[in-house]
Amino acid sequence: MKAVWIIDDDRSIRWVLEKSLTREDIEFKSFASANDALRALTNDVPQVVVSDIRMPGSSGLDFLQTLHLRYPLIPVIIMTAYSDLESAVAAFQGGAFEYLPKPFDINHAVELIRRALEQSGRKSGEAEQVEVAADILGQAPAMQEVFRAIGRLSQSHATVLINGESGTGKELVARALHRHSPRADKPFIAINTAAIPKDLLESELFGHERGAFTGAAATRRGRFEQAEGGTLFLDEIGDMPADLQTRLLRVLSDGNFYRVGGHQPIKANVRIITATHQNLDERVKQGLFREDLFHRLNVIRLRLPPLRERREDIPLLAKYFLQKSAGELSVEQKQFSEATLQHLGGQDFQGNVRQLENLCHWVTVMTPSQIVEIADLPPEWRSEPTLSTTIGGDWCAVLAQHAALALQRGDERIMDTLTAQFERTLISQALHHTGGRRIEAATLLGIGRNTLTRKVQELGLDNQEP
Repeated sequence: MKAVWIIDDDRSIRWVLEKSLTREDIEFKSFASANDALRALTNDVPQVVVSDIRMPGSSGLDFLQTLHLRYPLIPVIIMTAYSDLESAVAAFQGGAFEYLPKPFDINHAVELIRRALEQSGRKSGEAEQVEVAADILGQAPAMQEVFRAIGRLSQSHATVLINGESGTGKELVARALHRHSPRADKPFIAINTAAIPKDLLESELFGHERGAFTGAAATRRGRFEQAEGGTLFLDEIGDMPADLQTRLLRVLSDGNFYRVGGHQPIKANVRIITATHQNLDERVKQGLFREDLFHRLNVIRLRLPPLRERREDIPLLAKYFLQKSAGELSVEQKQFSEATLQHLGGQDFQGNVRQLENLCHWVTVMTPSQIVEIADLPPEWRSEPTLSTTIGGDWCAVLAQHAALALQRGDERIMDTLTAQFERTLISQALHHTGGRRIEAATLLGIGRNTLTRKVQELGLDNQEP
């Protein structure tokens, strides 16, 4: 078997991977730059490549593109410390086998390399240049999964269902899916099905003929016709009335629809992306949502994490929104002090990313100082988080408050959500305490190492370990 090539200008990263591959009896060659690896390609060919994305000289993506022009079947794992949507989409559209944000768990990296070795005969894809927006940001593992999904779906027409609380950025993800799809040059049409009265929603979606009802003075094209060839985004699909669910199912089934009052079928060539904050599985069980429609929509499902599950992204998002607001208002950009950022990191952000954006806009307009302290925040943001507690406090009482608020909001699957948060917190702290040593962490927690490894993967903690 040919060698695994490691390409990274960071000597410590090369050393860690070299030691790990040596222990696994996997042959390797290391390069400090993509240019060195490109020169080596004239006389040698790798089995698998593990490459950094940004290096002096040629980038990892440059190497990926050149390699795949000559050897399109060789898997490439792209590493990057710049965990953003642009890197993920560019890597996957360049044909990367996998995308590995730094810092990474070395066991996870070796597992990826083994998978790549096993599948090294499979085609990775074709290179394509893309334009990427900067309005989806995140370094948290859960957001990396979203970026990966957008990259993988970049050549697909598949129907996508996006789950996420209000304010998590569901429409931004829908727009990104459209922008990186084969339909990018066609219209993207969005409609919030919960914001339009039931009597008007049918006409809004499918259009109407002149005289179809009182006030229909002229023929009107609906959103399906407006989105022809492109993407139709149906937000809050869980609130769609039952009779319209039936009509939507018919369109998805046979590809045709009728305007209200019309008799001629109209062919629909539209990609459907839907979103909801509700648990559609439960609504199907309760008879509130058609099961057959659910299965039509639930081809690919993406979950957007609430901001409280990606607190490490708050400083990055805050800086971006302060910069954005300053640009819109043509004023000097303000900054949150470190103490303020820590304070905001403890908030629950029930409105999620949208709520943080609104706060940054308020700060830009209302705060006189350039460095924003806690005292400069709106009154409702100055107090300590209502559900925070000090070490040694009664965490059971805090849990009870969390549960009470979730029940009052009408949240569903509360047990699953709180259990996942509980396990995530315990495992994160144990791994932090042991410096990422899983066997020691598992022993302290009183669980098996295999159980810990499975939980780490299920909870998206792979890249949070030291």
